[in-house]
Order: sequence, then C-alpha cells, then structure tokens
Amino acid sequence: MENTSLSPRALELAQTLVRMNTVSANSNLALIHFIRDELKRLGVSARLTYNADKTKANLFATLGEGKPSGVILSGHTDTVPWDGQDWSVDPLGAEVRDGKLFGRGSADMKSFIALALAHAPLFLESKAPFAIHFAFSYDEEVGCFGVKGLIADMRDAGVSPLACIVGEPTSMVPAIAHKGVYRYRCCVRGKEAHSSLTPQSVNAIEVAARMVVKVRDMADGFQRDEPRYEGFDVPFSTASVGQFHGGIADNVVPRDAEFRYEFRDLPTADVGAMQAEVVGYARSLEPMMKKVAPETGIEFETICEIPSFLGSAADQVTRMAQRLSGEQGTTLVAFGTEAGIFRKSGIPTVVCGPGSILQAHQPDEYVSLEQLSRCQAFLRGLAATQEIG
Repeated sequence: MENTSLSPRALELAQTLVRMNTVSANSNLALIHFIRDELKRLGVSARLTYNADKTKANLFATLGEGKPSGVILSGHTDTVPWDGQDWSVDPLGAEVRDGKLFGRGSADMKSFIALALAHAPLFLESKAPFAIHFAFSYDEEVGCFGVKGLIADMRDAGVSPLACIVGEPTSMVPAIAHKGVYRYRCCVRGKEAHSSLTPQSVNAIEVAARMVVKVRDMADGFQRDEPRYEGFDVPFSTASVGQFHGGIADNVVPRDAEFRYEFRDLPTADVGAMQAEVVGYARSLEPMMKKVAPETGIEFETICEIPSFLGSAADQVTRMAQRLSGEQGTTLVAFGTEAGIFRKSGIPTVVCGPGSILQAHQPDEYVSLEQLSRCQAFLRGLAATQEIG
C-alpha cells in the first residue's frame, strides 16, 4: 500500500500520549480522561470501567452509533518502566528526530491509540456499514487485567462486535497467533530449626528447589518432545523460574521459601495440564513434609493468565488487515497480547500495529514515522471499507 505523509494532528496526539507517565504502577486516568474529552468534543460518549480503587480505567467508545455492529480498535494505555535503563533521550520527551518518535510507549503502544483517536472524525463521517469501537485498557503489561472488565462491560451494554484489531507493534504485518503467558507463585511452608538439628525440621528451600527442578524438567520435556509449531521464534512451549526467595540465616533451617515461574504455551498446548503436573508433584512431596510437621505444605497463587491466541489467515478480519496494510502474508509473534482474551470471548481478532517489538521495552524506545504513516493509511482504508474480509 502506498504510504501517505503522517498528519501533524496524528503526530501531535502521539507525542501527547507518550508524554503522559502511565507506567503500570501509576494511574492512567490523565490519559483516559484526555481521550474521553477529545471524543466528547466530537459528540461521542465513552464508557469507563475502573479498577477496585478507582485509580485506573478502561475506555470503550462507539463511533457510528446505530450501525448494526462494529470493528474494535484495541490498545493498552500502560507502559513498562524504564528504571535502570540507559536512555540517551528523555523517556517522556516524545522527541522526534531522524524520522523516529522516541519515548516510552511510542512503539508499545500509544502511537496506535493516538492514530485511532486522530481518525475519529473520519470514522464518524464514514459510510462503512459498521461502527468503529475504541477499546483502551489498563494493566496489560502486568497481566492483561483491565481488558477483562472492559469486555464484560461491553457485553453488558449489548455490544457484539464483528471483529477486533489489536494494534500491538507488528511492523504492520497481520499476526494470527501468539503464545500464552501464565505466571504462578509457589509458596513452601516448612518447619524451622537450628541447623544442627536438621532431622527435626523441614527445609523450605530444599523442598522449593525440588519444585524448581520439576519446572526445569518440564521445560526440557517441552523442548525434547512437544510437536513443533513452526513460525514461532521458539517453536515449542517454554517454562522458566524468574524469582526465588527464602531463608533468614546460615544456621537456621528455613521455614519459608517461594519462587515464581511461568509457562509460555503454544496455542496448541494445554497449559491447564502443565500447571496440574506441577501441583501434582507438590502434593507428592507433602506427606514427607507433614510426617515431620503437620502444619507444613505447598501452596500456589496465580499471578496472571494471558491466554494464547490462535486466529487464521482465512479469517475475514485477517484478510481485511492484509488488504489495508498491503501485506500479502501473516506472521506469528512471541509476545503476549490481549488478542487471546478477545478471541476467547468469541470475537474474530487479528494483531496488527505500527512499530517493532524489538524496540519495545528497550532504552530509547521508538517508532518510525514511516510505520506511523503506514498505520495512518491502514486506518483511512478502514474508514472507507464497505465489508470485512
């Protein structure tokens, strides 16, 4: 597709959003209220759904009320932090140079949200037979927590979209699959004792270490035995331990230990069975522990559940994304998105947005203006589309 020069309004909005600090630990309300107010000036009302303490919100808005259904443009408003990273520019500066927009969230994924907002007037004037829905969420980066409430609220409002486009950075190549991300905390309660009396104790670190080895053995098994899903950078499911904590002194047998681990499962894998295997192994260790001290045991906590995503090159929304992006092929992405959640709610979904994941989460994160121009052409084409597919 032929590129068009990026509109000054689109770039201005992208810079405005990048300059707002919406690291997941912070509130996103300034950004959400900004978008709400911009839409209000166009006569569009937005529905906001909040987290428990009202410090964060999702935004859902429909451009083209009265049309039978619509296409969702989905994006998350939070970003990862930049603590300890070696930036040569201000992460919140939104500086433009060398044909690039720099700043945290420029690629992942405020620019897509900004371009969608910049095209709101065009969507309102569109003769397309479907509406455009904006679905902008909080807390995607820490577990896709916000979007679940957004989808529930959308359903309660009687909205049944035709399709969803998640604008994560894919270099404007439609992505039809990604792995899931499931993270857990394993907490081991042992029985402390002086280290000279180990038979009277249950060493929580040693039990937790056995659990860690179990996770490692499962990872080796995935790599050795799992049927490959070609197209992924790592074409099998993975498991890894990211944190481990335990012990208070060298001469005290530790009572407590905990570790965190994750599965990144192929769309064709059964993550429920993976976690059940870990829990089953834990239960096999507990009789040995309880024989020494009945109060011992192993507990699990789910940290996040981001389901895998599996679309199809044959889906109408994929074919539409190919046409609008000028891309004949599709891709698979290694990173998790909200696409699997939309897909599991019954909405045909594709992931397609400006920028590269190689720049996301990195020092001097950027998105090229060329990519933004391609996304602009995509959105203008969407406004002119007469049918999905």
